[in-house]
Amino acid sequence: MAKKFSLIICTYMRPEPLTTLLDSVQEQTAYPDEILIIDGSTDDETDIRFRESGIKNLQYFKVSSKHRGLTKQRNYGINRVETSTDIVCFLDDDTILKPTYFERILDVYHKFPETKGVGGYITNEVVWEKVKKEDAKDINHFYYDNYRRTEGSRFKLRRKLGLAPNTAPGILPKFGHGRPTSFLPPSGKIYEVKQLMGGVSSFPLQILKENKFSEYFQGYGLYEDADFTFRISKLGSMYIHTGAKLEHHHASSGRPNQYNYGKMVSRNGWYVWKTMYPNPGMDNILKWYIISGLLAIIRLTNVVTSSRRQEALTEFLGRLVGLLSLIFYKPKFK
Repeated sequence: MAKKFSLIICTYMRPEPLTTLLDSVQEQTAYPDEILIIDGSTDDETDIRFRESGIKNLQYFKVSSKHRGLTKQRNYGINRVETSTDIVCFLDDDTILKPTYFERILDVYHKFPETKGVGGYITNEVVWEKVKKEDAKDINHFYYDNYRRTEGSRFKLRRKLGLAPNTAPGILPKFGHGRPTSFLPPSGKIYEVKQLMGGVSSFPLQILKENKFSEYFQGYGLYEDADFTFRISKLGSMYIHTGAKLEHHHASSGRPNQYNYGKMVSRNGWYVWKTMYPNPGMDNILKWYIISGLLAIIRLTNVVTSSRRQEALTEFLGRLVGLLSLIFYKPKFK
């Protein structure tokens, strides 16, 4: 039987990117049975454009400040999904889908009926190249499943210091600081993971009814997707289909300043690590702090190496303050 699926798009002050996304949704080989736009904007531009847009199966909701913020808007949308829905898909408002995106997502649910979540694959952020098995590996590249990509300076330094991740992409090491799912290659394969990116994810409706997005993550909600999917991964398997392709264009509006972002990196990073591993052991705790401090220092060096010196400095200060704050008051779990 065909799966009935809904699409939730949480948006904030981005009518133009949202228009581009919905244009790509209308080109899909598998079309959503309902599309819910959950708009937290403080102006009426998105409202004017989409409340009576005529787009098939679209419902528009403008939320008050009480429900504003990514996790709150997602929970708001979940509560308004048609109860006969099988699967709920989430997309960031600044993504653009390839025509078979939803078709490929649904393929995974048919192949693995017990899966607890399925993610799509962003194609425009990393350059990969196919390699032969016998090609020599080197520190300047990351190799995975007969593909390679340029290795960033942070991971190269961590490898030299013996602090590199010891798990596959999308699976968090016990000391945290793993490789995200963007380190999976464009092979067209389906990979099992423990983490999905929230803006390109999907889950059975029953999972979403029983497990809410944490409202600890206010506003922009950095790492809210890691928190949610780490919790869901303990219930069963999740997958990424690298054939479910889309682009992510990172609209700048609605993002926090670099200082606040830096604080989120430290404090929210600690929160999601402890969500996955409440008792990681002293060795892994020490490693988490060492790596966090190392990454903050690397960000400070960007004051010299980058043209965006002010952004680098303020983010470093935010990371440092966030780390120091963990000594005196740690986040409380909700």
